[in-house]
Amino acid sequence: MASSRSQDSGALNPSARLEEILNDKIRIQELPDSDQEYEDISPEEEAHMAYLESVKIPIVETFRTDSSEVQDETLEAVLPFLEGNPNDFPLNEFGIPHLQREKHIKFLQKALGDYPAPFAMMDASRPWIVYWSLQGLSVLGYPIHEYSERVIHTFKIAQHPNGGYGGNYGHLPHLAATYAAVLSIIMVSDPTNPTTYDSINRKNLWHFLGQLKQADGGFNMTSGGEEDIRGAYCALIVLSLLNLPTSLPPDAPARQHGLTSFLDNLGSWIGKCQAFDGGISAAPGNEAHGAYAFCGLGALSILGPPTETLHKYLDMDRLIHWLSARQCAPEGGYNGRTNKLVDGCYSHWVGGCWALVEAGLPPQDAQSTIWNRDALARYILCAAQFAKGGLVDKPGKRPDAYHTCYNLAGLSAAQHKCTYDAKDYVASKNLDAAFHWYAKGRFEGGTKVWAEKDEIEHVHPVFVIPFSKVEQCRGYFEGRDKEGFDGGENGL
Repeated sequence: MASSRSQDSGALNPSARLEEILNDKIRIQELPDSDQEYEDISPEEEAHMAYLESVKIPIVETFRTDSSEVQDETLEAVLPFLEGNPNDFPLNEFGIPHLQREKHIKFLQKALGDYPAPFAMMDASRPWIVYWSLQGLSVLGYPIHEYSERVIHTFKIAQHPNGGYGGNYGHLPHLAATYAAVLSIIMVSDPTNPTTYDSINRKNLWHFLGQLKQADGGFNMTSGGEEDIRGAYCALIVLSLLNLPTSLPPDAPARQHGLTSFLDNLGSWIGKCQAFDGGISAAPGNEAHGAYAFCGLGALSILGPPTETLHKYLDMDRLIHWLSARQCAPEGGYNGRTNKLVDGCYSHWVGGCWALVEAGLPPQDAQSTIWNRDALARYILCAAQFAKGGLVDKPGKRPDAYHTCYNLAGLSAAQHKCTYDAKDYVASKNLDAAFHWYAKGRFEGGTKVWAEKDEIEHVHPVFVIPFSKVEQCRGYFEGRDKEGFDGGENGL
């Protein structure tokens, strides 16, 4: 995409700006004699360049590697969007591109439509595409009830007879597909129309989850599949939202190892996933990753109040240090692993961790924060919006529902304040800890980079769907008995 600056101007091109940021020898020089050298730069661009200079990395490694060269190429692609406005989007009063709400809505509506034949390879991802699109539309404020019948039909045929959901009809059930399917159904459901909720076969789903519980405390993603922290998070999301019994079904293999509950050994297993550098990995001994950090924090925030569970099972000082190191400078967005590139999806996978982390810390002022919300919002609005709609990994990439959903979730996390209230929490086996979150309005601290028309809806920090849908779903299933759940609580 071409820059909005005139090509024959005296402004610095991206390569020259990148060299200036990386090279101390170029930074330390006498001011030019002419005051006209940057006369074509707008006040907004000048302000952006000053901001980037203020957040530059103070020490630059001069040893060249393949990784450092790719990093420089990435920064060169991102800089024009942070300094100027190559897409010619309308700017808000802070000189930042407005959120292109209508373009993103149209993109996500198209994502819920038909796909050409080459997309057959994506068939197993159908639940995810539906979830990403619905959640993206919801956070943009678009009413999604029109998709209710289509969603229920889609997942009715994807629901496996033995419980859980596969990618499509005839696919084996998988926890990732089940997570996405259940959240999608919940988002289009309404307590006044119980057939939507009741399309989920909770009894079979409970038995399916029982097959995945492992003796060491974790969960496999599918029968005979890999055991990792995604399984713990996805299983707890489903158990909690649908108010399923936490006792293991009688046919659960883990009962042969002395386990009686889905929660047995789970917290300690998650704690073992914390890596030496403070991050959280897929399984004990693996490399830390941003998405696994969110899954670990989310799972522990379902097991109990963050003030208790996070400190019980994790070294929070090391985790906070690792999460902070994921924010790239000067880009402002996040990467997912050490020495990796900025990527818009980590706006949620790492940016979404902060609400959970802050809930586990001592009470703070309502407008204080321990992470740079403004820098993340700047990256999303300036560099992650695609000209024709949808959001991207980084400039030069194509938009997709995945990056659109998680960029928007990260923007919501930056814009809004969520708090956790454990005062009325009573320890129980009902996994109700995650239902004590409250949306506290917009975040007013920091340096504003978004205008009122750029604000989007609150997202529940644990379930990553609208707050209202979380409350409605749990309320509905708390009113349902557990008849037929052999071995369940309350004598049923």
